[in-house]
Amino acid sequence: MTMTSPSELSEAYIALGANLGDREATLMQAISELQKHPEIEVLRCSNLYETDPVGYLDQPCFVNMAVAVRTSREPEALLTFMLDIELRLGRERTIRFGPRTVDLDLLWADGRVMDTPLLTLPHPRMMERAFVLIPLADIVPEGEPSGLFEQIHHALDNLDGKEGVRFWKTCNWHSASALSEN
Repeated sequence: MTMTSPSELSEAYIALGANLGDREATLMQAISELQKHPEIEVLRCSNLYETDPVGYLDQPCFVNMAVAVRTSREPEALLTFMLDIELRLGRERTIRFGPRTVDLDLLWADGRVMDTPLLTLPHPRMMERAFVLIPLADIVPEGEPSGLFEQIHHALDNLDGKEGVRFWKTCNWHSASALSEN
């Protein structure tokens, strides 16, 4: 299936995290899996941040990041595909907020507000989590029409726990088109 017309495309933001195995390689594989889908184009990647665990503390540090995607998929269909990626990359849900090979959270989808049994948008805890907001601040453009940029920066100004999020490295993922241009 090919991408639909531009009027049917929307931008969405996805948080990614991992704290088991080769964390960076798993995150890059998740991004590649998103890009392979014919209705999803990865637009921008944040830096990678090493973060202290939240909630369940007896586990290794995470590497967290965020990506912006353009998609013709409805939010629930996008989330279902993201959950499939998690399963294919070895995600097991045994301990709430526990260790994981990979975690993908749909944070925001074109300013849509929804609350279904499968999905709540915007993500209900997004503005409370430095490990989400700091990477998100890397990829949400200033002047974004919904005011999300301003909301993120206002939340960051008032949020505790930012010391638990440390710059780790620049994202080295490149789309196939970017590679072919070199």
